[in-house]
Amino acid sequence: MDWSMGLLGCATGLLISLATAPVGVSGAVFLLPVQVSVLGVPSPAVTPTNLLYNVVAGPGALFRYWRAGRLDGPLPRLLIAGTLPGVVLGALIRVFAVPGARVFRLLVAALLVPLGLWLGQRTVRPGRSRDPRPLSPRATRTLALLVGVVGGIYGIGGGSLLGPVLVGRGTPVATVAPAALAATFVTSVVGASSYALLSLTTAGDIAPDWLLGLSCGAGGLLGGYLGVHLQPRLPEAALRLLLAALATGVGALYAVQVLG
Repeated sequence: MDWSMGLLGCATGLLISLATAPVGVSGAVFLLPVQVSVLGVPSPAVTPTNLLYNVVAGPGALFRYWRAGRLDGPLPRLLIAGTLPGVVLGALIRVFAVPGARVFRLLVAALLVPLGLWLGQRTVRPGRSRDPRPLSPRATRTLALLVGVVGGIYGIGGGSLLGPVLVGRGTPVATVAPAALAATFVTSVVGASSYALLSLTTAGDIAPDWLLGLSCGAGGLLGGYLGVHLQPRLPEAALRLLLAALATGVGALYAVQVLG
């Protein structure tokens, strides 16, 4: 990859992270099609490259959340406890079982499109019925484990899946966002390390594209820092609508890819 691609990756990472960090989404799920279609990253190297992006980009947003004292509480620990073993299992599945991307994209589209539309509808026209209760700690860990496996296989940030579910169940965006980004960062460190170790003993394009991952991550580092700076200035309804739009957009993107 030449340096022009590196600059393109940096700009892409900045814009994606700026829009997604306020709601706890790393943006890797949007970076994935750019890597494959525009930058030509081979599979399965695209997965650890995405994880490397999360590792480099994550501290920008997390630093601001930490300074604001918003990484305390049980939710970050629950999500990390679930996603951490899941991402290792996902990396092993990705390298040795190579599950089909078509099935994954169909499942994500079937989950996120109705979930995003439902979350948006509830925000614009809240019903009179009682709001749903937040997930129990056990259910939260189970959800995080499943998301960790998906993240390990496909290299996407768990926030794009965790965020809409947790917010839809009644947890405020301001609580979900730092916890989801913390879980994404920790599991991405473990996932990227797992792929790096597997690349030493397994043939194929398993190691990340280091220059692309670092350049995209550098843009994401700045974008995440700025995005979190904007979050307190946005009302809860606007954040919920942004999360709903991201969920619907990701699901629609994968549906179009499958149909195409």
